[in-house]
Parts: sequence; C-alpha cells; structure tokens
Amino acid sequence: MTRDEDGMGSTRRALAIGGATVLAALAVTGGAWAQEADAALGTAAAPVNVRMIANEAFAKQWQTNMVPEFNKRFPHIKVTIDGVPYAELLAKSLLDVTGPSPTYDIIIADDPWIPQLAQTGALLDLKKDAAAWTAKDYDWSDFNTAPLAAGEWRGAQYGVPLRSNLLLMFVNKTLYKKAGLPEPTPKLTWDEYFAQAPKLVQDTNNGGKPSAWAIDTYFARDALTPTIWQTILNSNGGALLDQNNKPAFNNEKGVKALQMHIDLLKYAPPGAISHGFNESLQAFRQGQVATMFMWGSVFRGTAVDAATTTLTPEQVGIQVMPVGSSGPGAHRGIWSGAVTNKSKQQRAAWALLQWLSSKEGEVWQANALGVFPARKSTLATKPESAWLTPVYVALQQGYDAAQAGEMWRPRMPKSDAVQQVLADETARAVSGQIPADQALKNAATRIERLLR
Repeated sequence: MTRDEDGMGSTRRALAIGGATVLAALAVTGGAWAQEADAALGTAAAPVNVRMIANEAFAKQWQTNMVPEFNKRFPHIKVTIDGVPYAELLAKSLLDVTGPSPTYDIIIADDPWIPQLAQTGALLDLKKDAAAWTAKDYDWSDFNTAPLAAGEWRGAQYGVPLRSNLLLMFVNKTLYKKAGLPEPTPKLTWDEYFAQAPKLVQDTNNGGKPSAWAIDTYFARDALTPTIWQTILNSNGGALLDQNNKPAFNNEKGVKALQMHIDLLKYAPPGAISHGFNESLQAFRQGQVATMFMWGSVFRGTAVDAATTTLTPEQVGIQVMPVGSSGPGAHRGIWSGAVTNKSKQQRAAWALLQWLSSKEGEVWQANALGVFPARKSTLATKPESAWLTPVYVALQQGYDAAQAGEMWRPRMPKSDAVQQVLADETARAVSGQIPADQALKNAATRIERLLR
C-alpha cells in the first residue's frame, strides 16, 4: 500500500458538412499535446461517460478539483470517480475487470498491483493499443524510469504514473539544533544516523525527562512496515528477491537490516512499538520526534497546513533516507492509471489519463493539489508554491536511488500475498516475539511455498 493524504482552456468546434461531422483539432496553449474531437470523445448532443475506481484517500479531491479542470479540455467526457477504502480496492478492482460487463473504464492501482491486474488480460497496453490516440508530444521518455516502471509488466506499459510517492526522511530542524547537531544532508550515513540518535532523545522543556525523541515510523504490523526494513536492506546492496523471484533476503544483510529497523525503537517515543502511519505522523507534527521515515506525500500536511501541524516549512526538511554501503535509501510508491480492455470508452478513458499524466497536467496537479510529479521536466521547473521546491529536489534524488537499488515491493502477480507474509514475520521480530534471523527464515520458507 502507498499512503496518500491528501484545465487549461481551449475550444472545440464541430462543423457539419454534408451531414458528416468534421473533426476539429483541440489545441493546447503553448504547443502542448493535441487531441481530435470526435464521437469517441463525446459531443454536446451525445457526451460520453467514463467511470473510475480509486483510493478513497484522493478520489473526492480528484472528483471535486481535477475533473472540472479536465473538462475545460474535454467538456463532453463526463467522469465519475468511485472512492473505495484501500483495503478493499485491489479485490474490488480484480472482481470488476474479470467480470463479463465491467463497471469501470479506469483502474487506479497501487505500486505492486499492476502485475496481478495485467495477468488477467484485462488491461490495455497503453504504448501499443492506445498509440493511435496518443499525442505526438506525450513524451514517454520524459518520465523518470522508476515511477514509469510501476505501470510496466513483462514488456508492456499497462499504467501511467498519476500520483507519485516515495518513502523519504523528514527532519525537524529545530530539534537537531537543540541537540547541537548539524542538520542532516542526503549524504548522512546509517552509521552517522545511529551515532546521533541518542543525542536526539532530549528534554526540551526542562521537565526532567525526555520530551522529544529521534525517530518515529512504522513499527506495528502493517503492509507497509516491511518497507522500512527493505529500504535499509536495499541501501546496503541487499535484495528482496533474486532474478528468479526466489527470496534473497534470508542472509546476513537481511538480518542486519531488520535488526537496524528494530533498533530504531530504542530512540522512539514510548509505545512506538504499536505505531504506524497515523501515530508516527502525529508525533512528528507535534514536534515530538526529530526524524520520521514516511511517504513524502504527507509533506504538505506536515510542514505547510496549519490545520494539521504545529510545524512550519522552515522547520521541516525532506530528503532521501540515510546512505548505506550502496547508496541512499528510498522506496517507490506509485499510483498508476490503467484502462480496461472491455471498456466501451477506451479512447475517452485514455484521454483522461493522458491529460492527467501529461507535462501540462502534471504541472497543474502539482501546483493546484500538491500531488507529486513523475516527469523529469516537471521536477526541473520552479514550482508555483515555494514549499514544493525542496520536495522536488528530494523526489529526483529518491527516484534515482530507487531505480539504482530496485527499491520497491515485489513485482509479480502474487505481490500482495508476499507483502503480507513479510508484514507478518517482520512484525513478530519488531515486537520481540522472535529474533530477526528467525523471522526472515520463516518469511523465506513461506514465500518459497507461496510462489511454487
């Protein structure tokens, strides 16, 4: 799972000649991508309806803000977005795409889900099947490799990145200053991080006991808890699976990485053993911890939005996670948009996904909604909101690190099941029920059995 918290004008004309509709080009300001207007994209007399299933965490935001912007470009494509709780989304998506008459034209899939959805044969290959409907300046090569690859499976591009995310390191600069420590940089190593951690457990209000701690992150059993351990493993040159999809973590590197995750508890707030997404967010936003390993998409609510945080943008830093023997840490979390091959509105569905993931759509979504972009050109521009500037830098560094270290969850049809096994066993180790080496041995055995 990837946690997520939180158009541009032109005209379309239809001319009737000899009873036939003459297609008018829809030109986008500044020479951006163009799209023909025809019956497949709807007309005033006969609009087309496109239906999407998405995570409820952002479905309403898209319906309220994104769809009206899209309709400035395509006024005759009516879009309905159904928000579904994350825990139910994959199952409902699979049930729909494999049915005889699917409800949805568009599936919004989390990072590990594309292989499982694609294996059903229910998705279009967007580079191949939708090539004739794709604008000439829809630049596939402009995407960073890591987020684009989340929508790829066995050489086919089934999805495009719509809401990009990375596991990153949040920094409370004020607490570092109070501890007499320099602010972290992307060159901070894991050894340096652990050497500084005891100093970040401090009494900040002269109450005679610690009131601030070094770290909070995922510790309780959660599908995302293994991503912390995995990021440490990847940054030190380890891998989750080998090229044959066999477990490659049940070794010295894997055990050391998991033990480092467990050791973070020594410098975490009391009760952190039961903390996950919400608890660690609250601790950081209340100024109780100096660092947090968390999905970058929460930055706006953590550093900018006064309704949800006590901190300010000047107090909060964001960067890649500490550097191991092979490089810095990050972990990819991409929501990709896919078109179902049984949809009767494939072209209209691709028009929506194409606009939303285009250079123009990405810039609009980033500036208007704070959604993270996947394109190199977007990250190279100066955003309208100043708070996005350090985020763009961290994202580009994180995409590069994720690609170099293959920092993502399993890529296979049984990816969700594998992730649940990892969640089970690493949680037992973090809670102290079994040692780290036993947890990884158990996980490897269960995964090998699962993948036979």
